Amino acid sequence: MKNKKTALGSVRKKRRKLQCIETFFQTNDLVTAKQMLSSIMQYAVNGKDWLKKDPSVILQFHQSLNLFIREGYMISKKKKKRKVNAASYIGSPMMKGSLSAKEYENPLLVFKRAFKEYSIQEFDYFISGIVYFSQQMYRYGPESNLVRPYIHLSKMLDAAYLMLERGIQKNDSKKVK
Repeated sequence: MKNKKTALGSVRKKRRKLQCIETFFQTNDLVTAKQMLSSIMQYAVNGKDWLKKDPSVILQFHQSLNLFIREGYMISKKKKKRKVNAASYIGSPMMKGSLSAKEYENPLLVFKRAFKEYSIQEFDYFISGIVYFSQQMYRYGPESNLVRPYIHLSKMLDAAYLMLERGIQKNDSKKVK
């Protein structure tokens, strides 16, 4: 029994950083994910029409967003200080996406700010709500404010993509320059 536990423990230690986020972007590229989120949001707020995509595609996107949010929460709550590798030259403002200059330099701030304002349960409620309301026509729409969680989620997608591109390193304050 001990051997199984140590073998399982070594597998967990070998698990790469940001594995869920990397898997998310293997199944959904950044542009497609943001377009899908935007169209789900538009139909959820509209109420006069419903999203005519295959429901299985929307359900898969819903589930992958839930996993993405959980990984983002884990990133925001890391005890060890982490640092995203430095950004290269920014050619155009479009490369930053929805991020501010400070967030572009340190994408970890996006996750910390998002989970400081909203909990995982609130993000789950938001995603479930917009998916539900995008799949039907309704007379009375969603009760809560959908704009702030949408903005945070959009920024998290941009930040996570940057983190994958640049990589993350431990921030060692004892290094001598």
